[in-house]
Amino acid sequence: MSKLPPLRLGVNVDHVATLRNARAGTRPDPVRAALAAIAAGADGITAHLREDRRHIRDQDMARLKAEISKPLNFEMAATEDMLKISLATRPHAVCLVPERRAELTTEGGLDVVGQHNALAPYIARLGDAGIRVSLFISAEPRQIEMAARLRAPVIEIHTGGWCDAVVDGRSARAEAEWQRIVHGARLARSAGLEVHAGHGLDYGTAETIAGLPEIVELNIGYYMIGEAIFVGLGETVRMMRAAMDRGRKAIARAGTA
Repeated sequence: MSKLPPLRLGVNVDHVATLRNARAGTRPDPVRAALAAIAAGADGITAHLREDRRHIRDQDMARLKAEISKPLNFEMAATEDMLKISLATRPHAVCLVPERRAELTTEGGLDVVGQHNALAPYIARLGDAGIRVSLFISAEPRQIEMAARLRAPVIEIHTGGWCDAVVDGRSARAEAEWQRIVHGARLARSAGLEVHAGHGLDYGTAETIAGLPEIVELNIGYYMIGEAIFVGLGETVRMMRAAMDRGRKAIARAGTA
């Protein structure tokens, strides 16, 4: 079996900002959290600048770009306002995500099939600026094929449905969602796309999905910030990295069996 690409861990610091904003102050600082995550082994930092600024704020994005030593993944909706901010910030990558004001968290993937004409200019303008574009989509063949046609170099598979089913103990639903992810990752890789995954992942599901050789990056936030309350953010990053490494090693063992 050929050597697998390393599996990167992107830590999402949105909910450090959620906690800060609860008191309308300056602490805890999401940039400090990002620096701590990197010191513990994170390969990059993810932050979602929402239209309503419910957690991350404009200045957070500017400081993250200026102060962290690892790649910044700027999550955003495809709007002119967000495009302007991202072009000024110049992150390593932009992940285009769907966004509704009423949602508690991102509820699904982009409909790139239905919105391809609207998304195409954003992908082109970000790419022209040297910013790597990722599309946050469900593991559906039609969406993956359209992402490839739009020439976005990366997709991030929405893992929320699978993770929710695992947590709720709905084994049949979990298996169906898992098979969608497995087949979607293979299809995306065969289409020349780099494949990331995220949403709802914990230690167990991260270890499982790390066993998919097509996936090269996981972006994880809410669960890790919650766990950090009990063991600290550095230890949470180290434990997540260990879970991912166990999943990756399982592929290597299977390949030499």
